[in-house]
Amino acid sequence: MTTLSTKVIPYTNEPFTNFALEDNMKAMQAAIAKVKGELGLEYPLYIGTEKIMTEAKITSINPGNVDEVIGYVSKADQALAEKAMNVALETFESWKKVPARERAEYLFKAAALMRDRKHEFSALMILESGKNYVEADVDTAEAIDFIEFYAREMIRLSGINETQPLVRIPGENNQISYIPLGVGVVIPPWNFPLAICVGMTVSAVVSGNTVLLKPASTTPVIAHKFVALMEEVGLPAGVINFIPGSGAEVGDYLTTHPKTRFISFTGSKEIGLRINRLAADVAPGQIWIKRVIAEMGGKDGIVVDETADLDAAAAAIVASAFGFQGQKCSAGSRAIIVESVYDEVVEKVVAYTNRLQSGLPELNFAAGPVIDKASYERILDYIEVGKSEGTLLVGGGKAEGNGYYIQPTVFGDVSGKARLMQEEIFGPVLAIAKAVDWQEAIAMYNDTEFGLTGSYFSTDEDRIAEALETVHCGNLYINRKCTGALVGVHPFGGFNMSGTDSKAGGYDYLMLLTQAKLTSRKV
Repeated sequence: MTTLSTKVIPYTNEPFTNFALEDNMKAMQAAIAKVKGELGLEYPLYIGTEKIMTEAKITSINPGNVDEVIGYVSKADQALAEKAMNVALETFESWKKVPARERAEYLFKAAALMRDRKHEFSALMILESGKNYVEADVDTAEAIDFIEFYAREMIRLSGINETQPLVRIPGENNQISYIPLGVGVVIPPWNFPLAICVGMTVSAVVSGNTVLLKPASTTPVIAHKFVALMEEVGLPAGVINFIPGSGAEVGDYLTTHPKTRFISFTGSKEIGLRINRLAADVAPGQIWIKRVIAEMGGKDGIVVDETADLDAAAAAIVASAFGFQGQKCSAGSRAIIVESVYDEVVEKVVAYTNRLQSGLPELNFAAGPVIDKASYERILDYIEVGKSEGTLLVGGGKAEGNGYYIQPTVFGDVSGKARLMQEEIFGPVLAIAKAVDWQEAIAMYNDTEFGLTGSYFSTDEDRIAEALETVHCGNLYINRKCTGALVGVHPFGGFNMSGTDSKAGGYDYLMLLTQAKLTSRKV
């Protein structure tokens, strides 16, 4: 493990587990069995040094087996949120003075511990969020990546005067430093219940801020497991305050609180816009403009022209559309194909989709449940809309199982203006549209209020050059799927209604959580 007394080793991404190896499969199965032995426990709030059990609880269930309770998580109200705010404010006064390298050391310890318990974290996600083995493993690996990357980034920023000194003039000593903001509200999503929760939280903490962590109500147990790990590595009490609760009650209260300095949010467009609107109003006693860091989803697409490797394109379309049941903000829920190869690509997409089998995530089926009843009903409603907007090619209804299972569904011949092509469904539904040529295909891709991820499949270098310039999204991939961003490799964030283009996992992300202070001294 890296320590303060040793040189920080270069950052590398956490390797993924190869589940083609029998030993790795057995290790994951053992981890699932261990986690199953701990189901149904009650979990407290963390407010400073106190662990508070409340009468009101959030009941977390297994979306793949709705009779199975993952845990009962204590639920904060406004009074407890206010208490947590006061603790976070008090803790900030000491935490902001802790040197950056010392703050980073807590993260290095946390990454090492999470790495040692990798399958245990993944197993809990498999049961609580409905991810299969690969999707859960990738989520845990990304969480480790965020911890390691942001620790190094804070060390780099703290030494910016040595590595990137300001222009010197005679008679003055000028330096810039990146100091913390204050207390932040962290509101992560349920679809990456470990990786994004961890990334949003540790980036704020290592920057010297204290946080109020309000996890998604469908995945609070995995968030608790992370908070407990940070306590285990010795992070001072009050730096992370764990306060699950209602968005309408606790979320709005903290967003409008005069002492809230920033809000980090990942979720739907509608809630992101609401947070942005509420945060823009200056409350009595507020002496700053609140920062909002928002990632709000997308309507991502893959464009395929007639020069492309069609097998690779079809495989990428299916992987992007149906990985974790399409419940990713980066999911490729649209495919736009040039008409001369349309039928061939559609045939391949249908064949790949038909190979996906639905079933329990703990048994590692390719297609699992969607997250909850509300999502289940909304997605099924969209499928009914799709039956009037296009040609149903695959799926089209419920799948078997004691959970929220929906068949991977593909619609063809969908108009670019159809709801299926314009609205974020966040489920296993793919809409395919036909374009006259590659230029119209790009124009159809750009015809959306979102702009998060996109892919362009082509072997024509001139067309690729045009796509690189004109496809309007935060993360554009050429000849690969539009999901699977790696920390430090693919800084992640989108344009337009996809959010503030925060570029999580990138070299400028911590600047959103700090403020630059210039000091100039005459010598």
